[in-house]
Amino acid sequence: MRRWIPSPLLSISLLAMWLLLNQSVEPAHLLLGGALAIAAPLLARPLQPHGYARLRRPLAMLRLLGMATVEIIRSSLGVGQIILLRRTRDVNSRFIRVPLDLRSPHGLALLSCLINSTPGTVWVDLLPGDDGRQALLLHVFDLHDAAWWVDTIKTRYERPIIEVFEAPGDRT
Repeated sequence: MRRWIPSPLLSISLLAMWLLLNQSVEPAHLLLGGALAIAAPLLARPLQPHGYARLRRPLAMLRLLGMATVEIIRSSLGVGQIILLRRTRDVNSRFIRVPLDLRSPHGLALLSCLINSTPGTVWVDLLPGDDGRQALLLHVFDLHDAAWWVDTIKTRYERPIIEVFEAPGDRT
């Protein structure tokens, strides 16, 4: 089964999106959408060097996305306020290093998307850490407390992503 449908969740999502975009469940749309839902993951397989991601805790993923949405809205308002109401010389733009325990390439990609989607923060680089772990180089638009940022990234983002993408046996 995995040979023909490498990612069933992706295939179901593609079929559902096809039907929603066409606003029809006629047999022709079901057939064409089903063919695309099977062909697209097969054609995209060479683009997935680490294979398709396996979500170990989908509810944790929903909580993570909910928290990220709230953070994006909050940061949008905060950055807008800074741009409109503060002088340029009062803005404290800095780079910080955040040590990461996350090892999953899919988890790192998700963390990168979440950080870069949040106004006022940019994922700059992934560096080798001092203790053998990786470290994230992060640019913060208006930094007042680096420890708060490190704690926020580790607790609000990294911990749930590890929960979603890495099995307990993967942590060595």
